[in-house]
Amino acid sequence: MTWYREIGSLEITFILLFVFFYGAYIFRVVNIARKLNTPYKMIFVKLILRLAMFALFIIALLGPSYGETSKEVKSVGKDIFIAVDLSNSMNANDVQPTRLEKIKFELKNIIDAFSSDRIGIIIFSNEAFVQCPLTYDQNALNLFIETLNTNLVPNAGTDFGPPLKMALEKLSDEETPSSQQKSKIIVLISDGEDFGDDTASVSNDIESSGIKLFTLGVGTEKGSKINTGKGFKKDKEGNDVVTQLAPISLKKLAADTDGQYFEINQQNNDVARLINTINAIEGELRDTRKVDVSANKYFYFLIIAVALLLFDISTSFKTIKI
Repeated sequence: MTWYREIGSLEITFILLFVFFYGAYIFRVVNIARKLNTPYKMIFVKLILRLAMFALFIIALLGPSYGETSKEVKSVGKDIFIAVDLSNSMNANDVQPTRLEKIKFELKNIIDAFSSDRIGIIIFSNEAFVQCPLTYDQNALNLFIETLNTNLVPNAGTDFGPPLKMALEKLSDEETPSSQQKSKIIVLISDGEDFGDDTASVSNDIESSGIKLFTLGVGTEKGSKINTGKGFKKDKEGNDVVTQLAPISLKKLAADTDGQYFEINQQNNDVARLINTINAIEGELRDTRKVDVSANKYFYFLIIAVALLLFDISTSFKTIKI
């Protein structure tokens, strides 16, 4: 038998108070009975009853545990790579405060929702880089999210091919059964302007691998100018460049890989729906262990103690017979 807690000052205080007050009570009754020359043996019946009741309360307070049982503990989780577009068009403010700042805010919500899963971050424009490898460390992920800005990558257009290929390589594992590839997920976040040539071939590889791909478009059809920090971006003719959400390539990419397309614009925010969709995917069984656990049986002793208390209240004995 094991105990939830050891005898401490609380239990010792209860015991001392019980001994002092009940001892004083017995001394008083015995002293009176002797003066009256009457029997007082029945007082010890109550004493035995109340000692048993008090002892049971103390045992229940200590939390006795016994009866070893075996319990199987499973560790289940998903691997999620999030690819974030950091091209200049993400500085557009048609989604307030900007497309990128809105995405940074929502990324923290996504990370909070998958605290038991491994998450990695890839940043890209026309090239891709691993910003954070797969990790359970939410503090590190939030720190990397805070540092996201369009100056971290070369800005010569947007290409979905490199980040998708990189995420596929990082998630692919020859030792992983094909049935568990479905617990590996890629989330591509962009305003949809894809100028790459290899996106179709990479999407075919993702689809055949069984890895899930979800796309998240950010922006509006109306679009907005691109703030460069020194004014607005202009084309060769000196006109302000207006960037618009181009969801067609993102929708096609999701459809080709049996995934789904989600969107953030001025009226709608599909991040909650994205989180629910990923949550519905069964995680990969990473580890199974059997542990021995013992159940706290304090309530048995408490029930018996309460029953004795009710019996004590409902019955009476003459402690002094005259």
